Amino acid sequence: MLERMVSGDWYLADDPGIVEAIHRSSDLTAAFNATTAREVDRRRELLTELLGAIGEDTEIRTPIQVDYGTQIRIGARSFVNFGLVALDVVDIVIGDDVQIGPNVQLLTPIHPLEADLRRSKWERAEPITIGDNVWLGGGVIVCPGVTIGANTVVGAGAVVTKDLPAGVLA
Repeated sequence: MLERMVSGDWYLADDPGIVEAIHRSSDLTAAFNATTAREVDRRRELLTELLGAIGEDTEIRTPIQVDYGTQIRIGARSFVNFGLVALDVVDIVIGDDVQIGPNVQLLTPIHPLEADLRRSKWERAEPITIGDNVWLGGGVIVCPGVTIGANTVVGAGAVVTKDLPAGVLA
């Protein structure tokens, strides 16, 4: 099921391998969220273990919440403000020099529209890609499968359901 999940296929999240991955990320996220801003080295160590990749001089403020962490890659010199929720069932790729406002949600999961499949707990996901030098204002929600082009600004409170080209204000 874990292989199906990361490939974007339909999967069941109660698989033991998936549950263990969630427990791992929960432990690391709790440890990171318990640090203070003065614990720079410890914070970096935890983020390096939690995330798929984190670029040089990137800062992430607490608290954060992730599903797995391992599918999140953040470029260099990016800044993530308080309250990020990044549900990384599949890849979330964040470029260099990205600014993410408080309480932003990056949501890759998709649940079936058919009630029987939903009740059976099937789900899948589509990746999110955020280009270089993007600014996501406070409270932005990015939905599954969205790509946001470089140098784009997304205003506070926006819900992004479709791709945005480079260099626009949304």
